[in-house]
Amino acid sequence: MTAPSFAGRYRIEQIIGVGGFATVHLAHDDELRSPVAVKILADNWARQSDVRERFLQEARLLRRADSHWLVQVFDIGELDDGRPYFVMTYADRGTLHERLSGGALAVEEALRVIGEIAQGVAVLHGIGVVHRDLKPSNVLFRSRAHGGERVMVADLGIARSTDHLTGLTLPAGSPGYMAPEQLHFDGAPDARADVHGLGALTYHMLTGQVPGRPEERVPPSALRPGVPQEVDEAVMRALSPDRDRRWADAAAYLA
Repeated sequence: MTAPSFAGRYRIEQIIGVGGFATVHLAHDDELRSPVAVKILADNWARQSDVRERFLQEARLLRRADSHWLVQVFDIGELDDGRPYFVMTYADRGTLHERLSGGALAVEEALRVIGEIAQGVAVLHGIGVVHRDLKPSNVLFRSRAHGGERVMVADLGIARSTDHLTGLTLPAGSPGYMAPEQLHFDGAPDARADVHGLGALTYHMLTGQVPGRPEERVPPSALRPGVPQEVDEAVMRALSPDRDRRWADAAAYLA
């Protein structure tokens, strides 16, 4: 189905992201004269009540969290054809995935970015939500009004409240970043699964490589001289296959 010209009062300009369930469009709020991002559920999923509810739940979780370390939701609505959409912060400086296409980041920059990512994930953990899909394409950058930029965590499409995580939770996540327990139906993932994701992101930013299998994995400093020993230790602990050995949550990893 072709993209609409408008979603409510928001004028659609172009597609900036395509996923399995939704598309994200750059749009313009003509009332406030500012760019926004509009996420629209794909037509083939819009009439499936469970998928529709999951889509709307993402908007509700982001609104509930209401943090500038996370993509913020400002509005929600429905197109004339019945597809739901929600309006959120536009990340004008792209994604971490795009930045890593050029290789590893400077050590200082990698530590700054992971610190801001962890701030956002800590907000989620503080309200009892597990992201479950931390990866470079879900880390966005936005310009600050007075210079510089801020990092935002995005895409809570498979995030779950820990109140509803059970042994029946379906496996979800992205290879290379997801914790081992996310592959199994038993022992539902908790905040420690996100700690694994934070460790994997840190490793990738420092080395330019996604962490390998646990038995083959080496500390970041083995691939990137100059990484401090305490960073090595924190990352390797976060990436432990045994979740009982990891940090308890994002706030603990950040500390």
